[in-house]
Amino acid sequence: MRKAAAIASTLTTSVALALVPAVPGAGATSHQAVHATIEARLFPLEIIVPNTANLGAGSRGGSISASLGTITVNDTRSGNRTWTATVSATDFTTGSGSGLETITKAHIAYWSGPTTAQTGTGTRTPGQATAAQKVALTVPVVAFRASKGPTGTSTSWQPTIVIDIPQGAISGGYTGSIIHSVA
Repeated sequence: MRKAAAIASTLTTSVALALVPAVPGAGATSHQAVHATIEARLFPLEIIVPNTANLGAGSRGGSISASLGTITVNDTRSGNRTWTATVSATDFTTGSGSGLETITKAHIAYWSGPTTAQTGTGTRTPGQATAAQKVALTVPVVAFRASKGPTGTSTSWQPTIVIDIPQGAISGGYTGSIIHSVA
């Protein structure tokens, strides 16, 4: 899973390793002690998304509809807070990405669906609760919104991507990115 921070959060890793001879001129099998220090803090507002999703296969002039998997926003900030998760996309390309080897963002639609899991109190509002509300990803759109009480919350949903394959598209394996962020 990939984690993306939307607010100033730190993950500090400090590692010092030493592999040197204990005595000058000694053989390479003598070693000094290895010292490592790691400090890590959780992001108070984070979004967790799947690394990859296989959307399947389709034919020219048709469409593909597939789930991206589970998206989760964890909010451990103190106090009553709100957040908005947004989603955007890149064009999907194959080969060299020439005109007929590109499925533009205008052919890529998204709908968030309802909340699939939640912890903590607050309200959650999907950007597009049903397939009838799907939106093209030509510009970033709201995927989900929430407001929470004074304690931490978690909100999950399983969005669907719909790709309309242009009639003139060249056959191939197309790749692109669907980007979620939260603030």
